[in-house]
Amino acid sequence: MSIYGKIAEAEKSNTAIAVCTVVSTKGSTPAKTGAKMLVKEDGSIYGTVGGGELERKVIQDALAVIGQNEPRLFRHDLLHQHSMCCGGVVELYIEPVIRQSRLYIFGAGHVGSVLAKYSADAGFEVVVIDDRKDYTDAIAIEGVNKMNLDFDLALKLLPFDRQTYIAIMTYDHAIDRNILSFCIKKPHAYLGMIGSERKVLVTGKQFMDAGIATEEELNAVDMPMGLIPDSDGPVEIAISILAKLITVKHSLRRSNKIQTAHTTAKADKQAPVK
Repeated sequence: MSIYGKIAEAEKSNTAIAVCTVVSTKGSTPAKTGAKMLVKEDGSIYGTVGGGELERKVIQDALAVIGQNEPRLFRHDLLHQHSMCCGGVVELYIEPVIRQSRLYIFGAGHVGSVLAKYSADAGFEVVVIDDRKDYTDAIAIEGVNKMNLDFDLALKLLPFDRQTYIAIMTYDHAIDRNILSFCIKKPHAYLGMIGSERKVLVTGKQFMDAGIATEEELNAVDMPMGLIPDSDGPVEIAISILAKLITVKHSLRRSNKIQTAHTTAKADKQAPVK
């Protein structure tokens, strides 16, 4: 498969990668202008930009670009920076192909449908799940996916990862708690449940008494859901929830930048001197 096929495959599967392209060379270099390499977030690669110490550093730079979600131009003096005897100079442009944040909305009622619309406009990949066909059929929003399934079945089919945002707002408290009990143990970026203060207290007590979740796990759940819990009406509530989702997304992005910068600095410090 070509590099471009691999990029399309990564976009389709929502996999985070970085595209590393040699944009200029001077002198003797192991790879020429136009050479490309893909780097996944686990450090695995496809293609090459020349191997050796240069490639090791490019992989490190690519992981930093993925973490920061910002393209960058890097210049490598092969002799002085990497002790490579070929001695030329290489410039590489590294750009991220970042996974889109996925939002699962459990419940296609008034708030769920409004949240779906605004979240899709804000760049989330939105999936609305409800077991009521007439409710899912009523949602006709570009970019919004729908699952008309029993909630228990949907939970078994949906993938979860650190880019998953979960908003629980069905028509029944018991269903909400069942979904929450499943999702609280799954990897996620955000987990929230709509409801009153009493619903939150009752849910917390039930989960603690039954050993479903720890106090720490419950405290990490956004409930009542949203930046302004006492918002009024479907539009206000949906916008309040979306504001919280965006706040979490940007907070995680800043955290990733700090962590990546720390990891890169540590790796540079520990790299052997040749």
